[in-house]
Amino acid sequence: MKTCVSSYSFSKYMKDTGADLFAVADKAKALGFDAIEFTELPGEDKLALANKLKAHCDAIGLPIAAHSLGADFINRDTEEEIARVCAAVDVAAALGASVLRHDVCYALRPAHLYSYREAIGDMAPAIRRITEYAAKKGVRTATENHGYIFQDPERVEALILAVGHENYGWLCDIGNFLCADCDIVRAVSCAAPYTFHVHVKDFLVKSGERAKPEGFFETRGGNYLRGTVLGHGEVPIATAIGALKRAGYDGYVSLEFEGMEENIPALEAGLSFLKRVI
Repeated sequence: MKTCVSSYSFSKYMKDTGADLFAVADKAKALGFDAIEFTELPGEDKLALANKLKAHCDAIGLPIAAHSLGADFINRDTEEEIARVCAAVDVAAALGASVLRHDVCYALRPAHLYSYREAIGDMAPAIRRITEYAAKKGVRTATENHGYIFQDPERVEALILAVGHENYGWLCDIGNFLCADCDIVRAVSCAAPYTFHVHVKDFLVKSGERAKPEGFFETRGGNYLRGTVLGHGEVPIATAIGALKRAGYDGYVSLEFEGMEENIPALEAGLSFLKRVI
C-alpha cells in the first residue's frame, strides 16, 4: 500500500494562505505523501487545468491517483448527469488518474415505497454507460460510501452488483461508514473485494443521547461526529487496513482531513500514523 492525500484535506491551508492546487501539490510532496488526488477542479476549462496539474505533478514526481466529483442520478436530469460525469472522466484521464469517484444520489424520491432498491434499478443503467465510456479512456469508475443514502455496505454492494461491470467498483472510505452508524470492520470486509481506491479519515464520536456538541454533525441514526487528526479519534483504522490487506488490496490509501485542528500539523501527524499502520 502507498500513501495519498486528497486536495480536499488542504481546504483550511488554501483558505488561510491563498494557496492554489499547484501549491497544494508542492506541499503534499514536501510532507512526504506518495501521491495526491484532486476533487472537482475549479473554473470553466477543467481540461486545461488538468493538463497543467499533470505536468506540474510529473515535474515534482508526485503521481495523481484519483479524481472525484459529486453526482445525483435520482434528483437531476439523467442524461445531463451522464454527460457531466463523462466529462469528468476526460478530466481524470488528462490528470493521469486511474480512478474517477462519483457519487450516485443524496436523497430518494419522496414517493411511497420508493426505496434504495428501486433507486438502484433506476441508476444502474446510467452508471454502466459511464463506466463503459471510462473503460475506453483507461479510467476505472467507483462510488464511495458517501451521502447518507448509499453509505451502508449492503447498499453499495447491491449497486455495484446491479451495474455489473468489471470497470466499476468501490471507493472504500473507512471513516464514512460511521455516518450511517455501521460497524466499520464488518463494512470494510464487505467492501474489500470491490475496492479500487481507499479513503481514510478519523472521527470523534458522541452519543445522540446528549445534546449535539459544537462543531459536530449528525449521523443518519442521530449520533454525532467531528473530524479529527488521523489516529486521534475512534475509527479502527489499523483493523480496517488489515482487512483490506487480507483481501489483497495493495493500492493507495488517501488521507482526508476535515477537523478543527491546525491543517498542516494535522496532516503531518496523520501521515506519520498512516505510515505506521500500513
